[in-house]
Amino acid sequence: MNKIAFFPFKGEKMCFMHVLINAIDLHEKNAEVKIIVEGEAVKLIKVLEEEENKLYLKAKGFGLFDCICKACSVQMGVLDYNEKTGIPLKGNANGHPAMYDYINNGYEIITL
Repeated sequence: MNKIAFFPFKGEKMCFMHVLINAIDLHEKNAEVKIIVEGEAVKLIKVLEEEENKLYLKAKGFGLFDCICKACSVQMGVLDYNEKTGIPLKGNANGHPAMYDYINNGYEIITL
């Protein structure tokens, strides 16, 4: 079984939508998928929550979001909002989610 960890960094909604499309597609084809939201992409959580974006809600419903970066949420001014989404915040590598943890558990890393 494939294990894929997506690390979206860009704050561009269209790029993030492609992460969601591919993560959902892989999940529906029985791959093990995690989305780790990093960089400017942490700002998109609020946008997608508030517009009730269908792809975002589908991925969230499947439990594909492993975490949101705590340090980036602080830096981008969305920590309080992101804490309320139900998606865990992680920061075990100088405030950011450690890629090592995913690599060590057999995940292929895809960054965008």
